[in-house]
Amino acid sequence: MKAPKYQLIQNDLKQQIVSGKFENGDKFYTEAELTKLYNVSSITVIRAVNELVKDGYLIRKQGKGTFISRPRKGKLVEFSDIELFSPNTDHVHVLSCEKGNDPAILEKLGLDKQEIYYKIVRLRTANSNPYLYHQSYIPTRYIQNPQAPLEHFKSLHQRFKLDFNIHMSEEPYTESNEVVFPTPDFAAEQLKMESQEPAIFQTKMTQSSTSDDILEYVESYKHWKFFKFEIKANKR
Repeated sequence: MKAPKYQLIQNDLKQQIVSGKFENGDKFYTEAELTKLYNVSSITVIRAVNELVKDGYLIRKQGKGTFISRPRKGKLVEFSDIELFSPNTDHVHVLSCEKGNDPAILEKLGLDKQEIYYKIVRLRTANSNPYLYHQSYIPTRYIQNPQAPLEHFKSLHQRFKLDFNIHMSEEPYTESNEVVFPTPDFAAEQLKMESQEPAIFQTKMTQSSTSDDILEYVESYKHWKFFKFEIKANKR
């Protein structure tokens, strides 16, 4: 089935925008220029432009015209956390696995007030230097063997895979990173940091793609010396 003319024009203009022909804020073609360029009616042009405005690629300014508004969804953006050491030197130490019922954590996990979760605390080291302190909160239904030795929980993603056939790397998640200063005492002690040093505080919420379940909520503190990331855009 042949695509309508407005859609062909919309796709062509979108490709021009995301390819870098225009910069953010540049003035876009006028209606007259587009009707002449594509040899179509103004109605066809207006519909194509309206779709690009609706998708966030263009913005109209009354009395001034149409301008480029290139959103991130028009780019392929990849964030990579760069490890500053050899992966062979990375070790995980499980410090504890305990039940909890903090109302704030229950709310994040979407659990009722009378329910409980498991809090699993882990410390990652590189060349024996602590660099990442994890506090993972998991609903009890996703901990199959809570009485197992602590080493059993070194890789929680592996536990989800082996115990429930859930591949955590493929599940939708939301992550945020911010600098905290000073680092909370409990994290600074584990990371062997001075009380007045900053750390990178990360929260991550992973949700099931097949239900409304929150699979895991994690709060992590990373030593500032080990924090570095790379951004790649428009890599195909």
